[in-house]
Amino acid sequence: MNLPNKLTTSRFFITIAFVIVVLWDRLPYHTSWAALLFFIGGLTDIADGIIARRRNLQTDFGALMDPLADKVLVCAGFILLVGMQIPEAHAHMILGKYKLPEAVGAPGMSGFSLMPAWMVIVIVARELAITGLRLLAANKQVVLPAEKIGKRKTNLQFASVIAMLILISYPEWGPGWIQFFGWEIAGWPWSIWFTFLVTWGAVGLTAVSGVHYLWRNRDLYMKDM
Repeated sequence: MNLPNKLTTSRFFITIAFVIVVLWDRLPYHTSWAALLFFIGGLTDIADGIIARRRNLQTDFGALMDPLADKVLVCAGFILLVGMQIPEAHAHMILGKYKLPEAVGAPGMSGFSLMPAWMVIVIVARELAITGLRLLAANKQVVLPAEKIGKRKTNLQFASVIAMLILISYPEWGPGWIQFFGWEIAGWPWSIWFTFLVTWGAVGLTAVSGVHYLWRNRDLYMKDM
């Protein structure tokens, strides 16, 4: 197994570690560690593609497993975020006199939930549909490589999950970080604006790229309908 494929495979193990850390709420700074693991997973996604192209190590295994590894990690991140909330104490430090934009989050039982369930449904449904298309293509001896719009979508998804995890975590890092992330732009902390924009961007590009991919490769499934 070459180095790019090892990096791709490592993302599956990073996903397992990420899920364990997120759910292990007795671990100090567990959401901070989760953000770091997710960031490392994103770096492996960047590195495997660069190394494969520069060293001419592109393989059918990599073309199939690289996007699958991305989907597993991203879906795990978004699904877990549905159940995660900003604790009340942190919410007051993050927002002060503000309320979360309704389009980003909704009131929770003990805090504020950042990830609306409908957004996760859009993301997971798209990823399952494209994974099914890739499996259908593989059954027909066709390898569907990742496209630029899909990679941009994945980058936004990674950024969205990391932004939300940091938003949940940074009040534990100390007053300096609270002041930094609480710096206001147009009446709102910039960290809220950034999370809002990158999350909506990720959801929008996820939907657009899914439709684009299904339409462009429609010959694979239209013949069987």
